[in-house]
Amino acid sequence: YRLAADQELSNAQYSLGLCYQRGTGVDQDYTEAARLFRLGADQGDTHGHAQYSLGLCYKNGTGVDLDYAEAVLWYRRAADQGLAHAQHKLGAC
Repeated sequence: YRLAADQELSNAQYSLGLCYQRGTGVDQDYTEAARLFRLGADQGDTHGHAQYSLGLCYKNGTGVDLDYAEAVLWYRRAADQGLAHAQHKLGAC
């Protein structure tokens, strides 16, 4: 995923972020995971997964400072793309 992520492919940035979040094939690093989610999310992440994952980071304070307003912002962006998990999170806020 690293080569594709370096070429600014949002799905690869999201997938590599998951690897860092879970510690799969790399040392677990929540800050790097959030950074990669942000890169994918800022590009408009066509499926909303990076945006949703970044929202989770802000909700839980993993890799970024805890910030509920920022979490809602990213959930909303993912929900606007039809991601059901994000729509559910917004309904629970």
